[in-house]
Amino acid sequence: MGKKEITDLLNPISNLGAIMSDDQIAVANAPAISGLSFRRFRGESDYPHILAVITASAGADKIERTDTVEGIANNYNNHLTNCDPYQDMIFAEIAGAVIGYSRGWWWDEPATGRIYEFVGFLAPTWRRQGIGRVMLWWIENRLRDIAATHPTDQAKFFQASASQFQEGTTLMLERADYQPIRHFYQMVRSSLDDIPDLPLPEGLEVRPALPEHYRPIWASVDDTSQDEWGYTKSTEEDYQAWLTNPLFQPHLWQIAWDLATQRVAGHVLTFIDQAQNEKFNRKRGYTEGIGVDRAWRRRGLARALIARSLQAQKAEGMSESALTPDSENLGATRLYESCGFRVVRRDTIYRKPV
Repeated sequence: MGKKEITDLLNPISNLGAIMSDDQIAVANAPAISGLSFRRFRGESDYPHILAVITASAGADKIERTDTVEGIANNYNNHLTNCDPYQDMIFAEIAGAVIGYSRGWWWDEPATGRIYEFVGFLAPTWRRQGIGRVMLWWIENRLRDIAATHPTDQAKFFQASASQFQEGTTLMLERADYQPIRHFYQMVRSSLDDIPDLPLPEGLEVRPALPEHYRPIWASVDDTSQDEWGYTKSTEEDYQAWLTNPLFQPHLWQIAWDLATQRVAGHVLTFIDQAQNEKFNRKRGYTEGIGVDRAWRRRGLARALIARSLQAQKAEGMSESALTPDSENLGATRLYESCGFRVVRRDTIYRKPV
C-alpha cells in the first residue's frame, strides 16, 4: 500500500473530491440515507433547482429573498468572480431530486489576506442529518485545493455567514472551529412620518443624478468605502454590474456636490425593491449607499441626506425604510438610530484559517 492510500485511510476527508463517474462526487463519511448522492453543477438546467432550494431555505431561516431563475442565470453567466461552478459547487440529491448545494469562490481583502468564501443551502426537511456537515467538508477541501495553488506570502481564511435565525448553520460552523469576526445589523424605520427637514452645510447643493454623473458618483462610493471593514477596490466589472443592477434607481438618489470643487461631497443611493414589497406585502424603501467625503464629515451632511432620502421614499408611496450597517461602526449606528432606525436582526460573518 502506497503513502497516498495510507493517508487517505487515516484522513478520508482529504479524498472528498474523488469522482465516481460522470458528474457524480464520492463524499466520504456521508450519512447512510437512502437515495442520497452528490454531484457537480450541470449548467442552466440547475438554475430552477438552485432557486427551489434557496426559496425553501429562506422561508425556514426567516430571510427575505426575491430570487428568480432569470436573476440566478444572470449572476452565473455574468457576475461570478474567481469561481468555476463546474468545479467549485456540490449538489446533494435524494433519489435524483436536488435538496441542497454549496458554492465556493475567493477574493482578496487588502487589510487581511485572501478570503475563501462559500455559501450553502439545504432544504429544511433534510437538515440535522449530517448532510450539511459533509457538504461543508467537501467545499472546504475544494477551496484548500485552490488555496494550495496560490502564493504563500499572505494569510488565507475560510469565510461564511449566518443570520441570527440560522441556528443550525451557526452551530455547524462553530463546531467546525469557525469564529465570529463581524456582525451586521438590519435596521428599520417603521414609519416615514415626522421626517425632519434638515439644511445642507453651506457650500453644498443636491442635484439630480444624471448619466454624466455616474462615474464620479461611483468613484465617491469607492473612496468613502475605504474605511469600511472588508473593503476591496472596485473594478470596471463592478462598475458595469452596478449600472445594470435592477435596483439601480438614480432618480431616488441624494447626491450632494461641493460648489467650490464641483466634486461629490456625499451620497445616499436610495432604492425600492418592488418585487420584495409585493412578496412581503409592504411598502419599504432602502436608505443605502451612505457615504460622505472626509472633508465634509462631522458637519451634519449624512443626516441631511438621509432625511432627504426618507422624504423621497415617502413621495414614492413607501411607509418604512431599512438599511444594513456594520455593528462595530458605533458612530454610524448611533446616527441611524437618531434618524429613527431600530435594529431588527443581526447577521454574523465567520472565519477560520485555511
